[in-house]
Amino acid sequence: MLRVFLSLALVTSLAACGNSRLNPFNWFGGDRETRVEAVEGATPDDLRGLVSEVVDLSVEPTSQGAIVRATGLPPMQGYWEADLVEVERTETSIVYEFRVFPPVQATRVSTPQSREVITGTQLSNFELRGIRTVTVIGAQNRRTVSRR
Repeated sequence: MLRVFLSLALVTSLAACGNSRLNPFNWFGGDRETRVEAVEGATPDDLRGLVSEVVDLSVEPTSQGAIVRATGLPPMQGYWEADLVEVERTETSIVYEFRVFPPVQATRVSTPQSREVITGTQLSNFELRGIRTVTVIGAQNRRTVSRR
């Protein structure tokens, strides 16, 4: 019974933190979009291209750190093997490129929902230390989430 009471007290106290930096559920806010014209230049180790557009980005806290999850929208169905490739890291930010292979043969365009590709990566608490922003770059835009 004591455990239940202590758990409820902890959850209530975290909820009372509201927009405080103490509340781990507020570490990263909603994403914001910037339109860009990216220069396509595959690295020698990675022959995948950039996804056309990054439509969603979230950083979800876990007990070991956080999961960075991005949703991309390629121009047609069939894109595969998506990954977030780290291209820059500073003391306060991490930048990823959303890379994906095109379909092997021509496919339908269909609806945006049927074309969506989702990928993610995990960051440990050690890797997150000091990080204030996470950015994911696509060919037409980039999305950024910031710590509150």
